[in-house]
Amino acid sequence: MTTTTLSHATATATASPWLLPMRRALALAALGAGRTSPNPMVGAVVLDPAGQLVGEGFHARAGDPHAEVGALAQAGERARGGTLVVTLEPCCHHGRTPPCTEAVIAAGVQRVVVAMEDPDPRVAGGGIARLRAAGVDVVEAVGRSDALRLNRAFIHRVRSGRPLGILKWAMSLDGRTALPNGHSQWISGPAARAWVHRLRAGCDAVIVGGGTLRADDPLLTSRGQRRPEPLRVVMSRSLDLPEQARLWDQGLATTLVAHGPSPAAAQGPAPSAADRTRARLDRLGVERLELPACEPVELLQALASRGCNQVLWECGAELAAAALRQGCVQEVAVVVAPKLLGGMPARTPLADLGLARVDQAPIWHGARTSQLGIDLLWQLEHPHHASDAPLADDPGDAAPDGPPAEDP
Repeated sequence: MTTTTLSHATATATASPWLLPMRRALALAALGAGRTSPNPMVGAVVLDPAGQLVGEGFHARAGDPHAEVGALAQAGERARGGTLVVTLEPCCHHGRTPPCTEAVIAAGVQRVVVAMEDPDPRVAGGGIARLRAAGVDVVEAVGRSDALRLNRAFIHRVRSGRPLGILKWAMSLDGRTALPNGHSQWISGPAARAWVHRLRAGCDAVIVGGGTLRADDPLLTSRGQRRPEPLRVVMSRSLDLPEQARLWDQGLATTLVAHGPSPAAAQGPAPSAADRTRARLDRLGVERLELPACEPVELLQALASRGCNQVLWECGAELAAAALRQGCVQEVAVVVAPKLLGGMPARTPLADLGLARVDQAPIWHGARTSQLGIDLLWQLEHPHHASDAPLADDPGDAAPDGPPAEDP
């Protein structure tokens, strides 16, 4: 069989016959949003030799079959001589299951249409090479930009060793996140709050600081839009945390308290307040994570090692600023309510970012706006978002610290 390789410049014109089935595969892949970590979202469709759809599948969650395997199983013998359209390069390594490339070859498909290479270093073009070596025609880069965007969190974690961070806040027209007395519920309306629940459902963890926990006693769930709920994370240097909080109830969702190294045991007879908090959390069954330093970058490296691809920062001004300064935020989502709260001094979304001049502030790009009831949503991306860069080896890329995608 002939081998077809498309350059990015000619992909759209040459690959147009495959765009429609690739769009279907991408839509299938998106059904796994928030459930596949540490794996990517993948969708696949199978066309018989006449071009009729005979099988489809998607990776539903980590531990479930890969999309290609499900689609080929549904197609059965009708796949022979046909085309597999898949949003990500088939894997070529042994894990819990055999490589997907071997299942594709065994199915006898004539052609595989791939949206993007797998950035996982265990694959990274090896799957495509294996298919071509077996005589399978491979068409690349069909729907590549959409596939890159769909799996931007997975790509970012593989390349940087940290999950993609989204920073979200709601504010008034005059940039306030609360009244001067601290009252903040609710700045945004019901439609915006429902959108936040959907946003949480697409994330692996939701992060707040101790101040937010003390002030708001948040629940931080998707309100049932995801099972299991995302991990709820509290960052606290001082462990000055309330005795009663909704986050301590592990029935709805799991909570993790991240803190810095425990100090040496006090010499006095009475335990410190932090010691008492540790003991109370242990009695409640709330997991504690002791970090080398209680900093956002340390937390994200730890969450990557637990398989998190994407996290949501729903924190106060100090922690939000620290996350930005340390490169732990790749996207921002700002809900602007048509209200004026006023007040001096003002409660604002961010603390000091260390800027001396306005022209030092990075210009966030990719602005998208949408209406959420009476509120306006702004979504933007950092100009140095890691997943925007080419997927080819780059000597400047940080070595990934997190786990590779698992094999179901």
